[in-house]
Amino acid sequence: MINLARSLIFELLRFALTVIFSIVALLTFPLSSIRRYQIITLWSHWITFLAKYICGIRYRVQGLENIPDNPCVILSKHQSAWETFAFQTIFPPQVWVLKKSLLFVPFFGWGLAMMNPIAIDRSSGPRALKQMLTQGKNRLKNGWYIIVFPEGTRIAPGQRGKYQIGGAWLSARLQSDIVPVAHNAGEFWPKNALLKKPGTITVTIGKPIKTAHQSPADLIQQVEEWIETTMPNSTE
Repeated sequence: MINLARSLIFELLRFALTVIFSIVALLTFPLSSIRRYQIITLWSHWITFLAKYICGIRYRVQGLENIPDNPCVILSKHQSAWETFAFQTIFPPQVWVLKKSLLFVPFFGWGLAMMNPIAIDRSSGPRALKQMLTQGKNRLKNGWYIIVFPEGTRIAPGQRGKYQIGGAWLSARLQSDIVPVAHNAGEFWPKNALLKKPGTITVTIGKPIKTAHQSPADLIQQVEEWIETTMPNSTE
């Protein structure tokens, strides 16, 4: 009952902050993209803070030294809503590759739209790849790290989704390093679940994978093997 009460309080505060920051995000429109990012991601810091002190969800990061100084493509496991905001407190300024439809989600999508994402229409096939490449080249050139969830959707702990080749293809075409990321956020913040469980999430950042002279198929296989063999499987 205590966890349920804490989860309810957290969700109420999260909703209130999301509404407030969605309005703030719209007001940042005249500012530069990096200034918008700095303001809007205050929301992420607040949510991470509330998750820690209300729900008891903490996190530790292993491998911070593996984040390159130059922008790269980050391919991460996707288990929970947690990483969608916590990564903004862990990694340098970033953009996500995401479904264009997410930008139309009330409040959340409005703020997301102001953060310069690479929004693609997956149903458009080759055109979506062209959009991703053009926008990805622009983002890296302007100093943004690119985050891709290769499984495409949240996958429950202990399960493995199909790793899509798009992120590896983008990295190869941009000649950018790939940084793989594993974590166990879904053990504490399950997909579509109200109840949050206290504990410590472990985020492990792998060494950069060089993309030169490697095919996207080989790259995504390396990423998948590293993530799935590195996944934490114990809770605290």
